[in-house]
Amino acid sequence: MATESTSISGYNYYGDDADASHDYLLPTVLRLLGPPAGDARLFDLGCGNGTVGAQCATHGWKVSGVDVSTDGIANAQRRFPELDLHYGSAYDDLAAKFGKFNRVISLEVVEHVYAPRDWARTLFNLTAPGGTAVVSTPYHGYLKNLAIALTNGFDTHFTALWDHGHIKFWSRATLTALLEEAGFSVTGFARVGRIPALAKSMILVAQRPA
Repeated sequence: MATESTSISGYNYYGDDADASHDYLLPTVLRLLGPPAGDARLFDLGCGNGTVGAQCATHGWKVSGVDVSTDGIANAQRRFPELDLHYGSAYDDLAAKFGKFNRVISLEVVEHVYAPRDWARTLFNLTAPGGTAVVSTPYHGYLKNLAIALTNGFDTHFTALWDHGHIKFWSRATLTALLEEAGFSVTGFARVGRIPALAKSMILVAQRPA
């Protein structure tokens, strides 16, 4: 099972470095999370090699998380043993295993998911009533898509030759609809990396009703 899921993930981690996207994602994600207050537990759905969780921990969060990459989890457990990071996926009943969290993050994950409603359901179940989920994915909007077309960039941008790479391309409207269908109320939105119209990623804040 682990071997199959690692293959499906398309991700192999051979080092401890942060992803390039973290430079423009994390400042806004940490701001939207706010400081820990009361329950400082945070769940990272798609934690990779643990570098995001480690950054969150330096801000006072007690981090748990899962990822389908066995390489990523091996690196995470070796480098960040203080974090509660394990092999697992959004297709598992994670809430039954880990419980519910006041804050949940899932960064640059949903574009890789074959069954996004399962991902959204798991995200909702992990989020405590009244809690907040912060998610990100590559941004797509009219002007950016037009710029990609005009510069003949579809082949590189949509990574058609990347095995198990990006398979869903989300807009603000479609990701909002997915999260609201799962039971969230979307309460925040930000575009990061480049100017807003050509942003690299978008971040949505989703609130689970109390």
